[in-house]
Amino acid sequence: MKRIESIQNSLVKHWKKLVTTRKERDKFAEFLVEGFHLTEEALKKKNLIKSLIVREGVDIPDDWDVSDVPHYSVTAAVAKEISETEHSQGIFAHCAQPEFTEDEQRSWSRLLLIDAVQDPGNIGTMIRTASASGMDAVVLGKGCADPFNPKTVRSAQGSHFQIPVVKGELTEWTTALKNRSIPIFGTALVNATPAHEVTSQEDFALIVGNEGSGVDPVLLNKTDQNLVVPLYGEAESLNVAVATGILLYSLVPKN
Repeated sequence: MKRIESIQNSLVKHWKKLVTTRKERDKFAEFLVEGFHLTEEALKKKNLIKSLIVREGVDIPDDWDVSDVPHYSVTAAVAKEISETEHSQGIFAHCAQPEFTEDEQRSWSRLLLIDAVQDPGNIGTMIRTASASGMDAVVLGKGCADPFNPKTVRSAQGSHFQIPVVKGELTEWTTALKNRSIPIFGTALVNATPAHEVTSQEDFALIVGNEGSGVDPVLLNKTDQNLVVPLYGEAESLNVAVATGILLYSLVPKN
C-alpha cells in the first residue's frame, strides 16, 4: 500500500479536482466516491475502480475483496482535502466513468430521459429510482446537472454502479426510440393522462423535465402520450424526483 502525506501531491490535487470541478471529471472521464457504502458498491464493478484511498486509522472490512485493487494510505489532512462531506468516513474509491457501446445502447428498451434538470440531488434520486424500478438506463439531456457530481453520486446511493447513465441529445434519442416502435411518454400539465390511469408497458421511455419549465415542447411533440400526477391538496407542484418515481411505478409492469 502506497502512502501519501502531502496535499501538494499531484494525485491528491487530481482527486480534489474530481470532487470540485466538472471540467476535471469530463476531461478524464473519472469520479470519486466517498464512504463505506459507495465504495462497497463500486467494488461490485471492479473494472471501474482505479484505486482505493484509505485514511490512516481506518480499516478496510475483512469481507471486501480488494486484493487486486491499488491502495493508497493517506493522512487525515489529505483525506480532509479530498472529502466532500462534513464527517468523512475516511475511505474513497477513484473510479472511471462507465462507457457503453452503441450495441449496448440499442439494447435498452426501458429508459428514463431527463431534460434539463439542474439539481444534482434530484438527478441522483431519479437515477436511484430508475434502478429500483427496473429501468434499463438513464439518459441525461442538455442542461442537466453532472451525473458524477459528488452530491448526485451520494443521492444515487450506489446506483451509478447498477444502471447505465449516459449523456446525450434527447431529440436524437426520441427519434431512435420511435424508429424502434418504443412508446414515449412525456410529462405535462395540460392534455395529459393522470398517472393512475396509464396502462403499464413492457418497453417504454419516459421524459421528465426541468423543475421550473417542464419538458421542452420540441420533445413533447414527439411523445405518444403525456402524463400528469394529479394534485389533491394545496401544493402547487411535486418535486420532479418524486413525480418521476410515481410515473415510473405507474408504467412498469406489476410482476
